[in-house]
Amino acid sequence: MSILEVVNVSREVTWLPWAVQYFFLIGLSSACYFMSMRAVLSGRAELQRFGRLALIGALTCGLVAPVALLADLHQPGRFWRFYAHPNLSSWMAWGAFFIPGYLGGLIAYAYAQWKPMPGLARPAAWLTAVFALLILLYTGMEVMVVRARPLWNTPLLPLQFAITAFAGAAGLVLVFDRLIAGRDGISERVAARWLKACLILTIVVGALWFATGWFGLTRSHSEALASVAGHRQWHLTALWAALATLVPLALLWLKPVGLGWLVGLIALHAAWMFRWTVFIGGQTVPKTGAGLYTYHLPLGHDGLLGIAGTFGLWLAAVIVISTLLTGTPARSRAPLSPAE
Repeated sequence: MSILEVVNVSREVTWLPWAVQYFFLIGLSSACYFMSMRAVLSGRAELQRFGRLALIGALTCGLVAPVALLADLHQPGRFWRFYAHPNLSSWMAWGAFFIPGYLGGLIAYAYAQWKPMPGLARPAAWLTAVFALLILLYTGMEVMVVRARPLWNTPLLPLQFAITAFAGAAGLVLVFDRLIAGRDGISERVAARWLKACLILTIVVGALWFATGWFGLTRSHSEALASVAGHRQWHLTALWAALATLVPLALLWLKPVGLGWLVGLIALHAAWMFRWTVFIGGQTVPKTGAGLYTYHLPLGHDGLLGIAGTFGLWLAAVIVISTLLTGTPARSRAPLSPAE
């Protein structure tokens, strides 16, 4: 008789809540930027406030996101190594070049809108759009390429990151529409349409992810589904994900105008929790062995305090930037026509 004993070692999470904050904020920023660009460059006067609210979201989230990223590296000097010793086969290394390009273009675009400067706004807008697309691509790809974790190594993950980023961005604009002076109703309806479309896409892609794994159409999705299917904790997570998508969608259908702030908060919560589930929840699934690792959110700077600090910094940025962008003279807020 032989006895086979399997010993499993519990491990600490490598990507901390700082990573969740970064991916959440940079995703919101990129999605908010595309909403703002679409509204402002349309030349339609009724969309100018919506575009300005989205631009506030893009700027505030974009400026705070790198702070969370540097904190996740544990030492700011490590960021320099991406430039001193670039590994161009790594999506993470490419991100070190995409982030400054995106922020530089975003600031130039925002400045051109604030003055306004049509000659600068249009080239800055398209340059920033290219980098925003690259941001959405690399943030999904750098997680998807990790083959050691089946839950991450699924081809649909970059698309899920992008769609939930747009859903969260639409939710953020809905919240801003309630909190920032000048509510007009049009901004709420436009943001609600964006959110409704994103929620429907979220359902479609989520169902496709599940069906692909359930029917074994691809090995990666099958392994990802099998790694969490036997755990009650993940059943509850799936139920939460369904409710976080269906509840705001139902509210939007029943009352398109009036509950925007509530729907927006739910959408922001869903976008943040999706990233928390992928990053933190994904690291609780052992690479070998049975069961799940236990993760307890620490109270210090690597946990709850860090999350609260990031939110506080973002809130300060919202106060400053919204004051600047909404307090400019009327002549400075003239819409940019397509011809310009």
